[in-house]
Formats: sequence, structure tokens, C-alpha cells
Amino acid sequence: MKNISFKSVEGSVTAPQGFQAAGVFCDIKRLGTGKGSDKGQKRDLALIVSDAPAAVAGAFTTNQVCAAPVKWCAAQVKRGRARAVVVNSGNANACTGRQGLRDAEAMAEYTAAALSSSAHKIAAGDVLVASTGRIGVALPMANVKKGILQAAGLLQASPDNAHHAAEAIMTSDTRSKEIAVEFQLGDKIARLGGICKGAGMIQPGMSPTGQRPALRSLHATMLCFLTTDAALDPKTLQAALNESVAKSFNRITVDGDMSTNDTVLLLANGRAGNGALTSRSRQFAVFQSALDYATLQLAKKIVLDGEGVSRFVTVRLHGAKTPSDADAAARAVANSALVKTSWCGGDPNWGRILCALGYSSAALVEAKTDIGYSLPGSQDILYSLKWGRPTDIPFKALCRITAAPEFDLHIHLHQGNARAWIYAADLTEAYVDFNKGDVNDPSSLGG
Repeated sequence: MKNISFKSVEGSVTAPQGFQAAGVFCDIKRLGTGKGSDKGQKRDLALIVSDAPAAVAGAFTTNQVCAAPVKWCAAQVKRGRARAVVVNSGNANACTGRQGLRDAEAMAEYTAAALSSSAHKIAAGDVLVASTGRIGVALPMANVKKGILQAAGLLQASPDNAHHAAEAIMTSDTRSKEIAVEFQLGDKIARLGGICKGAGMIQPGMSPTGQRPALRSLHATMLCFLTTDAALDPKTLQAALNESVAKSFNRITVDGDMSTNDTVLLLANGRAGNGALTSRSRQFAVFQSALDYATLQLAKKIVLDGEGVSRFVTVRLHGAKTPSDADAAARAVANSALVKTSWCGGDPNWGRILCALGYSSAALVEAKTDIGYSLPGSQDILYSLKWGRPTDIPFKALCRITAAPEFDLHIHLHQGNARAWIYAADLTEAYVDFNKGDVNDPSSLGG
């Protein structure tokens, strides 16, 4: 389908019809006990609610150590329907054993009770749960319950409330990450909105079940919550989300670490009034395009807000023998500490890149490898290496590109037709300072 178009609108998760949100501070990190945040009383609990049962799809970390909320969500998403999402920051509820599982379920139960009325009963299974923050610490459930009750009383379908929810899910993020788009489905107007968080512990490798597919390599938590008033059946919604996640969140890396809590959830309540879309629907391509755009923009915002990041680099790998080779080669470069530190210095160091390619699992021949640089999206590529040999491009000309806050790295292996791309970041002194913590100050230690 050609000429697919949509426009940006305000409101992120509350932009679609039938969705409300709220974000509150309920002291998840217990500021009064010396375990608080240097951000002070930042909102730390978010609630997103559909006024009608919604189809749901999800993608979850494939880390073999996964948090209790991930286990709860992966099980509930299989039911295909949900009404609400409750999220806390400041505590990951990961590596917390049976108590963590009970606490995740209790969060769903508290939310269901707070949203139920005499006329409408919501079950705990209709509530999805997510957490982010310090690993290995029990949730302060009295504070959590208080926050859920407060958030339920503040629910509104306003842009401000959506922003409050976006703020509440942040941890080391320096800014909230939101998006909403409007598009035409036949004679109906539909919307899709989302919020996400993430700055460190970022290289998601998510699947719909949380089970690690064959050949997937392991890579602060990234969370994303999407809402739409378009009507889709759960199976079609899951297929659409799988496609989008593969091209966005599973294509980013900040530090090469896969979190225990990575989660993406998408709710579709059908309030736009369109006929339910299936993969064969004429308008399905419109929805997929809007979803792809939203997830990609949110994913890029995570990298741009990476901990200590000063460079945003798109690694474009061409000419690999197989798709798995392309992915392995691109990730080896994007996650190399030596490559990333050279990016920090604005150094177009092709030797480090070639080294990373060589220790990847990809098939390559040194004498056939090209490495070049360009400004973002430009076809004007300056090659520092061609067919395995340095070019005569002046070093200062290459440095003018790599000194920019954003640039593209082009690699061609000349082994086949497979390609891959990764949105990556440099590695700076600020990242080390932020993450090393101080053992004399437990509140400074990360997850």
C-alpha cells in the first residue's frame, strides 16, 4: 500500500480513545531510609487503563534470569485480553524469589480492586505489571498499594497525565520518552501512542514468550507501553508487535547488557470503531506502518538518552553471508569497548572495527572488507578502508564526520547479500562514573 501517512499528536498513551493514565510518587526507594534517589520525589508509579477490555500483545526479555513482573505478564498476555498496566520504578522486583512473584501478583490484585466498581468487576488477570530499578531488593508493598490507590483516583485522559506516567517509569533517564500518531483506517480515525524508558543496561533481545530463540545471543532496563484505539484480534496484534520490535527495540544497544526486566506491551481497545484488522485487511499495512514508526522513534530516544552518551552511531552492515552473520558482525562492532571509546574521542579507528569483525562469528575475509563513514542517512560515504586496505582519504576529513554527535558507520563484507543495522552509542567517562557507584553509599549503587 503506497502513500501511507499519519500525523503526530499530543498525549502519548492517552491520545487513543478510551485510555486514561496517571503517575504518582509513593516512595518506592524509601527516601527516608537512606535508599532514595538523587532525583528526590520523582513520580515512581504509573497506571494506564483502558475503559473497555483490550486485545493485548507483549514482548519480554530472553534473559534466563527474568524478573517476577515479566513472569506474570508473559503468562497473562497469553490470555489475549487486558484492561490495565501498573508500573513502578526504583525497584526491579528481580531476583526476589517467591516473595517477588507474590508481590507482582499483589500489584495486579490491588490495581484490579482499585479499578473495580459495583457495576464493573476487573480481575487481577486483566492487569499487567512491570517494574524497573534496583535488583535483589523486596518491594515496599505498603507504599506500592498506597500509590496504586492514589493513581486510580487521579486517572484522566489528558496529555499531562500521560506525561506523569512517562515520568513515573524513568530511572536513570534524563528525560521522558513519548509519542503519539493519528492515521486513517478506512473511514475511521485511529490513534496509537506510547511511552518508554531506558538509558542503561540496554541491548534488548525480546520475544513474545520470553523464551530465547535458537541462535539468539545475550545482549537500565527498557520498558515500553503502547496503546491504540484501533481494533485488532490478539493474534494479529501480536504479529504486528513482533514485526515492530524486531526492527526497533531489538536493534538498539547502549552498553550490550540485556536486562532482567525488558518488557513491551501493546493494548488495542477498538474504540476507533474500525472493523477488526487482520493480516489480510487492506488497512493492516497502515496500522503496521504507524506502529513501526512509533516503536522506532521511541527506541532511538533510548539510545540518544543513554547513560553518558555523546555519540549516536548507526552501524550499517552489508554483504554478509547470512542474516545471523550480519547481526553478529554488527553487534560485535556496536558493543566493542574499544570501538565505543574511539567514538567518544571522535576517532575513526578502522583497526578496532576490523578487529571486532574478526572475532565475531561472521564469515569474512580481511582483504574484501570495506569500512566507511557518513553523516546520518547520507549516501556520501568516506571510506577509510577499501578491500582491506587503507584509503587515501585525509584523516581530518574522516574526523569531521566522527566528531558529529550523530553519524553512520558503513561496513561491507562482500560475502553475500545479508545485511543488518544497529543503533548504538559511544562509551564515555560519564558512563563509568554513573555506574561504578560507591560501596560506602549503598544508595549510589545501581541495579
